[in-house]
Amino acid sequence: ALSVRTVAAEAGLPPSTVRYTFPTQASVRSHALELVFDATAARVDSVPRDLRGTAYAHAVLLELLPLDEERRIELDVYLGLGTAALTDAELRPFHDRVVDEMRQWCAQILRAVGVPDAAVPYETRRLHALVDGLAMHIVRVDPGGDASWAIDTLDRHVAGIARV
Repeated sequence: ALSVRTVAAEAGLPPSTVRYTFPTQASVRSHALELVFDATAARVDSVPRDLRGTAYAHAVLLELLPLDEERRIELDVYLGLGTAALTDAELRPFHDRVVDEMRQWCAQILRAVGVPDAAVPYETRRLHALVDGLAMHIVRVDPGGDASWAIDTLDRHVAGIARV
């Protein structure tokens, strides 16, 4: 349903106006993925720089979970377009960028809590998988429910691997 025509209708603009900025359906999809990524990156970048250790980890992880309506919508967009990117060569670079950045954030979190460098690659994949799985449960298993259990799960995981 994400097309130049539907975007134009939603914006109340003629399709020709939208087509000037987004000449193809792929350009609309790519832009939507970029918007989701940019919103997440802005939230992570807004985490106070003076936080350390598990406080830093907790703050960043909260920004990666769909804990409000805006982030739930962003995750729905990412899930839909991320799935499409697996078979769409034009979208794939945007999907890969999101995955790469998520891994970098996970690695930063792990280093902040003192995980030894040798363990960071493995623990990065594990933390990334945990965050993704919790995010899916929040939006698919218990949409609109209390997500404090997910926050507690992440906090316990981080506490279990923290060395600081």
